[in-house]
Order: sequence, then structure tokens, then C-alpha cells
Amino acid sequence: MIKFIKLKALIKIYLFRLNEYLFGYPHLKKQFRKKTGYDLNLKYPRSFNEKINWKKIYDRNPLLPIVSDKLKVRSYLIKQLGAKRANEILIPLLYHTDNPEKISFEKLPEQFVIKATHGSGANKIITSKTLLDKDELIRTCKKWLDQPYGAFKHEWSYQNIKPRIIIEEFIQENGESPIDYKFHMIHNNCEFIQVIQRRVGKEDERKMSFYDTDWKKLNIYREYPHSRGFVKPTNFQEMLELAETLSKCFDYIRVDLYSIGERVYFGELTNYPASGEGRYKPQSFDFELGEKWTLRPKYWLDESYHC
Repeated sequence: MIKFIKLKALIKIYLFRLNEYLFGYPHLKKQFRKKTGYDLNLKYPRSFNEKINWKKIYDRNPLLPIVSDKLKVRSYLIKQLGAKRANEILIPLLYHTDNPEKISFEKLPEQFVIKATHGSGANKIITSKTLLDKDELIRTCKKWLDQPYGAFKHEWSYQNIKPRIIIEEFIQENGESPIDYKFHMIHNNCEFIQVIQRRVGKEDERKMSFYDTDWKKLNIYREYPHSRGFVKPTNFQEMLELAETLSKCFDYIRVDLYSIGERVYFGELTNYPASGEGRYKPQSFDFELGEKWTLRPKYWLDESYHC
């Protein structure tokens, strides 16, 4: 029965993609218009969001699936930074499996983070193992593993990732999730930093601000409430240099980092932020950012990308 359900899902995905390809991506364009407020031009993309969508459909850099995989990305960091430096910034890995029923909860600490390797948003912060409903968590993990993440949004980099569950240490600052610093890197240059503060269990208390590399606050807004401002991390230069090193193999990528005290931690590498449907205000920022990104098929074969 399970194999039958998976086969049905694969057929559905294939037919969806075939229809999109044959008729010029009507579903993608409809969703894009709904989310951004303007029409998607894949033939002559100009805005940042349009170029993210072009990337989803046409960019086949073989590194994209590796850095999208939350387990394999660790090997990419080791290759780019060396084992010693990579292990200094990687959040300690406690466990990984493709069978959630094999998780030995008794060996885990009281707090941890559990997530799927093949998508975005499939994660949970466990702040109290004592109060945890283990059976419910196992069921949730199985649902994650059965989800073909990104298939209906044309997010190619996720399609060949083996679905697995990983468990990492819960790093925190003053009892909360640390501030998330997202470095948007275009042609190895940081064009802006998106800073997000999350409160565990309090989704409505998320705050966001945008900065340039001089830590000047930008008048840019997106879906979250805008923060009055964040203090520049004392190790900001170290974070910027890490973002530059980790982005060398890509025309665009977002490098997510955390700063706790004097220490920097790696979050993830993101190829398709908001799936290319982020509604920036003012809209002109979307197009100004797009002007800085030159699309070239098979750009990664150019020796300037150092891959």
C-alpha cells in the first residue's frame, strides 16, 4: 500500500511537471503573480525573484543538491573550510536515520532540534524531552519523509536528496533560538543581510530587518514585523568572510549563520529563498537586486568559481 501511494505521488508529480513544461509554467506564473504582485518573465528575467525562479528551472549546478541536503552539506563545509574550521562552526550532530522508529530518545539530551534533510520548514525544537510525546514526533517524522518537498514548486535541488531525519544540539542564547543572520550572496558579493529573531513557540513575535555590509539598516520590508534594529555582532567580519568562502561555487546563494557570544555557528545554505516569491517593499528593491545578478548557463564550469 505504501509503495502504491508513493507511485501515485510520483505519477502526479510527473504529470504536473509535464503540463507545466508544455504550457509555459502556468501554475508557477499564477502563484508568482499572487505572491509578488507582478507577472513572471522566465524568458527575460529581470528581478531577483524572477531569477530565483529561472534558477529553479534551469540551473543544474551539481553542488545544489549537496548543499540543499542538511546532512551532506556538512561535507561541503569540510571541503571549503577544512575539517578543523568546519567542525568549529557546525552544530554538533547527535543522530541521523531514515527510520524514525529507531531513534534512541533515552540517549538524547533534554533539548535538541530534529529535522528532515530534504526540505525547508520540516523541523521541531524540542525544549523538554521529559514532556515529549515520542509517538507523535515519530509520526511527524514519517510524514516529513513521505513529502516530496519542492516538487510542485520546481525546486530541483531537493528532488534527488535521500529523505532522512537528523538530530542536532539545540544551540540557544538566553533560553531562546539565536538570531539568524542570512547573507544574500550574488557572484560572491554580499548584497544584503536579512536578520531574523525568532521566539521559541511564539511565531507572532518574529522580527526582521535588512542591513548592508556596513551595518546600515535598509528601508526594506517583507512578511514579518520589522524590528527597530539589531546590534551588529562583534564577530560580523568573521561571519562575512565565512559567507564569502561558502558562496564561491554559486552565482547566488544565501548563507545562514548564527552568532552566540564570540562563536559563529553554521545554519544552512539556501538556493531558493521564499521559492522566488518574496514580496519586497518597495518592489523596486526586487529589481535593483536582480540587476546585480547575471544569469549564465553552466556558470559553475568557469574557473572563477573555484569549485
